[in-house]
Amino acid sequence: MSSVPQPQHAAPRSPIRGPALPIGLAATAVGILLSIASAPVATSAQRASEMPEPVVVQEVPSVQVGATTAADPCSEPSVLEAISIADDAAIIAGFGGGESFRAAVVAGNAPCVSLADPAHVWVVVNKARPLEPIAFAPASLADLPLQMTTRSGQARADVASAVGELAAAAATEGAGRIGANNGYRSYDLQVSTHASHVRNHGQAEADAASARAGHSEHQTGLAVDLVACDASCGAIESFGATGQASWVAENAWEYGFIVRYEQVGAGITGYMPEPWHLRYLGRELAAAYHQGGFHTLEEFFGLPAAPDYAY
Repeated sequence: MSSVPQPQHAAPRSPIRGPALPIGLAATAVGILLSIASAPVATSAQRASEMPEPVVVQEVPSVQVGATTAADPCSEPSVLEAISIADDAAIIAGFGGGESFRAAVVAGNAPCVSLADPAHVWVVVNKARPLEPIAFAPASLADLPLQMTTRSGQARADVASAVGELAAAAATEGAGRIGANNGYRSYDLQVSTHASHVRNHGQAEADAASARAGHSEHQTGLAVDLVACDASCGAIESFGATGQASWVAENAWEYGFIVRYEQVGAGITGYMPEPWHLRYLGRELAAAYHQGGFHTLEEFFGLPAAPDYAY
């Protein structure tokens, strides 16, 4: 390249002088400079090949344990709205259905759901879980649309409607006519019912056949004891051997019911088998119970067994 001419009026620059190097050092420095100047210049390809491989940082995907544990169903607007109007079916739907609701409860991811609240279809009452309050009574009751064999012929309105549909379907499908022995029983009535069992059979047998007051599903208005009715209605103890009982065991879940006390779950519930005792959960939860192969509500909601009373 040609040098840039200096302006004519500029004064000549004085060279900047440093301390003089000894002759030996000066020669060494010159040699180093010459060797650097004569060294071959690496191409960009060569430089790239000599560079270390770049470290690739892979993004670790977030692990979703499940819809019920990774999210907060209780904060969903649809759930909050359903809670505000106490609509159990809508609350369950807001969780994504019966199985999602169950899984959220088991995972501890449903703080807005209390299994101790007897106003809801998902309440669990057993020998270790008394009703809260102990003398709870449903807000409203309706007459069961079935032939009754006692005067305890009421239940919650949704239960009464559902058991009426169940009985009608059983008759239509040729399973026979279904009646009822008991629906809702108050705290006071349960006191006398259980006491009668104790007098007749002793404490241990009574506790295997009848709930103590405050521990009975009948007190919630969510339970119905069925009987088979042909020319007349039989006793609850003979229900299990009937065609009606077989049909109920297979189809009750479609109408929102489960057979609460089965032989296979007796060690968990502490009750002898009662094929006549239906417990209402609503269609979504009953379907999840049936499809999941459960035999007790305790297992369904991940609760401990309760074969005995604590007192």
